[in-house]
Amino acid sequence: EVQLVESGGGLVQPGGSLRLSCAASGFTFGIKHMTWVRQAPGKGPEWVSSINNAGTGTYYVESVRGRFTISRDNAKNTLYLQMNSLRPEDTAVYSCAIGWGLLPGSIRGQGTQVTVSS
Repeated sequence: EVQLVESGGGLVQPGGSLRLSCAASGFTFGIKHMTWVRQAPGKGPEWVSSINNAGTGTYYVESVRGRFTISRDNAKNTLYLQMNSLRPEDTAVYSCAIGWGLLPGSIRGQGTQVTVSS
């Protein structure tokens, strides 16, 4: 059974940092591109970042470029998202997904809540 389990979310003040993790199981993690998606209250899902299977290629949405860093450890079957200089508009549920981009029907985890507020 394919499982994606996110962790690392929480409440942080503007300007703060968080590191999200996504533990993957039930499939060959090292051959799959992976993506972080977020969904803010009342809004649709937003593609945040993707990384290729080898970890050598990445994509970031303009609003997070320079602040967020996606990475992966294929030996640990884990995907990461380092988030720095957080802003209130980053508040959302963050989920990891298999594949590159926001794909219809892609497998996603339950997500972890990130709240940026003073």
